[in-house]
Order: sequence, then structure tokens, then C-alpha cells
Amino acid sequence: MKSNHIVSASALLLILASCNATKHIADGEHLFEEATVNIQNDTLDKDRKELFESRLQSFVRPEPTSNLKVALWNMGGGPDTTVGFIKRWIKRQGKAPVLLSEVNQEYNENLLRNRLENFGFFQAQVTSDTIINGKKATVQFDAMPGPGYKIRNVQYDVDSTKQWGRDMAETKDQSLLRRGNNYNLDVVINERERIDVVMKNKGYYYFNADHMLLDVDSTVGTHQVDMYMTVKPETPERAKQPQRIGKIIVFPDYTQSAEGYSREIPAGTEAYQGEYYIYDPNNKFRNKVLANHLFFHKGEMYNREDHNMTINHLVNMNTFQFVKNDFVDSQDSANTMDVYYYLTPMKPRTLRTELIAKTATVYDGIEGNVNWSLKNAFKGFETLTLTAFAGFETQSGGGVALNSNFIRYGAEASISWPRLLSPYKWAPSRKFIPRTFASLRYEFLDRRTAYTLNSMTFNFGYSWKENERKVHDLTVAEIIYAQPRNVTEAYQEQIRNFPTLGHIIEPQFSFGPNYVYTFQNNMEDRKHTFFVRSALNTSGNVLGLIQGADASADNPEYLFGTRYAQFVRGEADFRHYWKLSTNTMLVSRAMIGVSHSYGNSTQLPYLKQFFSGGPNGMRAFRARSVGPGLTNVADLGIDEFFADQTGDFKLELNAEYRAPISGIFKWAAFVDAGNVWLQRRDENRPGAELTSRFYEQLAVGGGLGLRVDIDFLVIRTDLAIPFRVPHVQTNNGWVFNAIDFGDREWRNRNLVFNLAIGYPF
Repeated sequence: MKSNHIVSASALLLILASCNATKHIADGEHLFEEATVNIQNDTLDKDRKELFESRLQSFVRPEPTSNLKVALWNMGGGPDTTVGFIKRWIKRQGKAPVLLSEVNQEYNENLLRNRLENFGFFQAQVTSDTIINGKKATVQFDAMPGPGYKIRNVQYDVDSTKQWGRDMAETKDQSLLRRGNNYNLDVVINERERIDVVMKNKGYYYFNADHMLLDVDSTVGTHQVDMYMTVKPETPERAKQPQRIGKIIVFPDYTQSAEGYSREIPAGTEAYQGEYYIYDPNNKFRNKVLANHLFFHKGEMYNREDHNMTINHLVNMNTFQFVKNDFVDSQDSANTMDVYYYLTPMKPRTLRTELIAKTATVYDGIEGNVNWSLKNAFKGFETLTLTAFAGFETQSGGGVALNSNFIRYGAEASISWPRLLSPYKWAPSRKFIPRTFASLRYEFLDRRTAYTLNSMTFNFGYSWKENERKVHDLTVAEIIYAQPRNVTEAYQEQIRNFPTLGHIIEPQFSFGPNYVYTFQNNMEDRKHTFFVRSALNTSGNVLGLIQGADASADNPEYLFGTRYAQFVRGEADFRHYWKLSTNTMLVSRAMIGVSHSYGNSTQLPYLKQFFSGGPNGMRAFRARSVGPGLTNVADLGIDEFFADQTGDFKLELNAEYRAPISGIFKWAAFVDAGNVWLQRRDENRPGAELTSRFYEQLAVGGGLGLRVDIDFLVIRTDLAIPFRVPHVQTNNGWVFNAIDFGDREWRNRNLVFNLAIGYPF
């Protein structure tokens, strides 16, 4: 079986790594396998002690090479430089072994002692010992930190008779150096950088953190320090003078010449809005749009916030390949700077092609797309994108299902504006570029022996960032139209036997707004971080109320000859990332989907319904095969397996432990639970509707995964089995007693292999 081969190959790779690491180690030498740090201190709590040990261990030089990296280097020929291309490639994936003789223990002892002093342990001592195990060696460092020194007083020793001194002294209340806190050199460095930012936002462009000096007096007794922040005597005078903005000159179509960057305003260039000299002789850009992303104004005091916002906007306009900014002392006024922007455009047209292969236990497929984009399409920094796509999927196991194989193709046109196109003037944030988007998409789906489906989707809306953590997406108009065609007699026969299959091929017409809110701080280096995504989607509510639509009384209303959907749909995705150590993590997720269909609808349109199962959710169950409720998919026929099981409500819970193996290889253990349910009772699917005992109908599965993490790409494999199947009557659905890895039929039905790109959550 495909999954068995992958597991066997992974195990063999790990065995080879452990056996092959010392292959080229000469007699009398030892492989430097690991450096450990043990802190001898009873006053530190367990978490802080482990954190210090982990950080100190990362400072040891040279870093030991993992057994797997060394094994790959050996497999590639090791020290032999005459090997062929394939072996050279394998060798490049590995790394030469680090020998014990290369480790200068005295140097590392001093290095670790210095780092402990930086953490406020001024009486620290470090010793080391070597542990030999055959051809391998471990160096153990024992650190005795001694007492930690705390801050007693912080004083700003600056000239309060000068404006720069008063401006600096005003920052004291926001100081990171607090009385009673432990001394930490990193905090001292951050404090200098904080003051530098504050001073620059007050106009002191030429001031920087290197002009500050912090004196620390550790002789005051009782393991305390007094700190004195001052400015170095050699600080240049102009660093103490706030600067104003003079002329603002922009070259939006700039190509650097051999003479360097121009410092002259080309003749005939007039100041747009009286302050921006925009030299664009070929009229490639609209001055009004460009000026909206320049935050400096003539005569104003320089500040770093406007400086950074302008650069960030110009870089994120998706138009310029290079953005260079210069400040030059003005020849017209003292303490005034002229501002120059040199903007080199990207190539306006790009063509990108992608080919993606997909495989799972039951399905295999391939998908490709061609993407053509035009930057600055209408001289206002718009991006126009045209995409064509096609793909197919075929069932490769489990019995051929009537609607399993399909081909799909289509096209999409989209445009994005770097501003809000609205009759109302509103600016959610100056720091980030808001965007207006519009797209039109057509897709043709051919389920070969079942039906074809033509669908059109139109979107128009806005996207903006409130801050680094919060993103809003408001689709003012989302229109979806899907029309089935060519329904085969075989599929019609299945509908007569199982009427619920008819919902898949019902004409679908929904229109209304869609709002998505996203919060995330998982890019921050914290022990606990979170990701939250919530969405609200509505369709046909106002029109349905006006027309008095009532589908439950068999009195639906139509628009353009098609029955439209009327519903309110909400969903939320909560994720918690718990960093257990430097390299291990416990990730949990809760997904909730709710909806209410009324008026012109009795349930959500098929394209809007929730589903469960698949490589990014319930990995022990195939995509769209869970639920709804107590529904047994097998009731539809063993050889005619329909995986399209959807519902109006959803609950899914996931937990995954992630840890390293060696180098780019990592592993995971996971458990998933969830199901979907219908809003209303369905006579054809008993137990499919949502009840107050929904928690007794959760499917549960789990398994192990292997990840290959090469920084820019994560290749993920997961092997999972079901633990609980809702429709099973015995043992309350738990199927542990049925697990039989030696039974081929059991493996074919229950062992689910998933291959995917990226983490599931």
C-alpha cells in the first residue's frame, strides 16, 4: 500500500542516519553530537530555567551537525570530491560532521559566562565536561549563575536647558527600564532603540541609538544596579536639531544611470498640489493617486512614522521593483531636508504557470493554471489579472463511484485597486494600503457519468488592515449562480433511490454581502499565540422579506427565472499555538459553522454548505464523507460511494503535537473530531438533523504525520485511522476493537493516507 511504503522509507532513513553518521570519523576523533547546558540554580522556576538553558545552548559554537545531515553528507561521498552529479546533490543536502577537536571549550565557557552577565548574573561561573560514547561525544556545560541583579534606580542625565534634552527626558515615563526588574542587556538595547524612535518622531532625523550611553553601577550593594542614561559628548550638533521637510521630489519611472542618482528637479516640472515635484515625462502614473501615498508635507517636522508609512506604501503598491529614498540638506533653509524618491517600476506584464499534483488514499488528480497580470493597468496602480485553469481527479481505489471522477476548467478576471472606491470617504488606517477588489469567475465541472455544472461568481468589495494583527474583508456584493446540465439517466436513477443526491444538482442562485474578520498574532515569538477567523454571509434576505417568499409552503419566489437562496450563514475558526519548547508545539483548533435558511430556502445551497473530512480537517475520513449526523455513507452502496456529504451546521475540533526528528524532518501526532448536521429533519437521512445531543454524534480519528520543512515549503504526509464512527451502533460508535492492521480489507477501508502542502492549521 502507498502509505506503508512511505512509513517504511521514513523508518529506513532514520536507521541509516544513526548508523552512518560516524562512517568517516578518523581514529582518535569523535563526532561532536550535542552540547547540553545545565543551570545550577534553585531560585529559578522550572520554565525560566529551561528557557535559559535552551538559549545558552544555542550560543555554543560550533553548532553540532545532526546525524541525518552527516549521514546524507557521507552518502554523497563524504570527503571524496570526485563523486558524480547525483552523489554531489545528496552531499549538498547534508553537512560535514563537526569534530570534538573543533570545539574550544574554554572559549565557550567564557561565551556562556558573558551571556549570563548580559542577563544580570554578574557573578556567573561556567565549567564544562566531555562525555565520550564510542565515536560520538557530548559536551556538558554546568552554569552557576549566582544571584541576579535588579534595577534600583534609572536616571536620565541630559541637558534640560536644551530642547533636545527636554524631548529626551519626556520619554522617561515610557521607559522599558523599570525599578525592581532584572538587569538584561537586551532590554537596555531595546530601550536605546525606543528612545531613538521617539526622537526621530520628534524631528531628530540625524539622531541615532549609537549617540546614547548607558552607565551601569553594580557596586551599590544588595545585588542591585543604578543606571544612568546620557548622550555621548561627541554627538554631532546637527543630531540635536529637529529637521523640517523642504522640497519633495519623486521620480516614479526611474532608471539609475552611470552618473548616480539625480539631485536636480528637471526643468518644467511643476509642484503638484504645491509641494510634490513628480517627474513623469511619459505620463505613466496619475499624480493624484501617487500623492495619496506620500505622507510628508512641505514645512512639517520630520517624523519616522510618516517616513516608514510612505516607504511601506510604495513598496506594497505592487508596481515598483526598487524604492530608494534620500534626504539631502536643503540649500534654501537651515535644519531643513529635501526628500527624494527614486522608484523603479517592475515589468508591467507577468505570466506564471502552475502545475499541482494531488494524491490521497482514494483519489489522484492534477491541476494546472496560467496566470497573466498587468500592473498599473489604468495608471492608478491597479493590478489586472486573467487566469485560466483546468484539472481532473479520478478515483484510484475503494470501488469506482458514480460521481467520483471529474474534469474542471474555467477562467477568472480580477482587478485590484490600492484605495477604497466608495461614495463615502473613509480611511480605516493610514499605515496600510486598503484595497478595492472585483472579480468574475466562470467554471465548468464535468462529473463524467453523472452531470455537468456551469457556475458564475462575481465579487466586489474591500480589504483593509486595522493593524498588524487585524484584517477585514467586506464583500459588498457576492453573486453566485450555478446551473446543472446533462444529468445522466444513471444519476437520475440514483436520485430516485436516494433523493438527497438531488440537492447537489439543484440550480443555485445566491446574492448578498460577505464579511470576514481575521486576527492573528502567531507571527510573534510568544509561548501562547492565536489565530481567529470569523465570517458572516447572507443572501436574499431583503428581497425575500419584500416578496414574502415561503419555500416551506411550496411557494418559492424567483429572480431572473431562477429560485434564489435566502439564508444567514456564520463560521468561526479558532486556533491556539502553545510553544512547549524551542522546537515543540501543541496546536489546537475549533471550527464552528452555523446557518439559518428561511423564507425562500429550506437549507443552504450546496456550494455554501459545510463539509468535514479530508487532509486539512478530519484526516481519518475522506473529504466530504463525514455525516451529516448519524448518516451512513455506505447506505448509498459499496460500489457507488458518494463522498459529497454536506450540512447546514458544523463542529470540528483538532489537536496536533509537533516536534522535530532531525534537520528538515519533523513528526506530528494528531486527533480530530467533528461532524456536520442539517437544519431540518430529512426523512431520507434519519438522524442527520442537529439536536441537543449533537456531542454524541462526533466522528473521531487520529494518527501520525511526517513533515519535510525546507523553510519556504512544507511537504506533509498524514496517516490516520478512525476511532469513532457516529453511525456505528455498538460501543457508542467507538471502533478500537475493530482495528486490525494485519487485515488487508480493514486497511483498505480505514487506513487513510493524505499528502498535502503546508500545515493543516
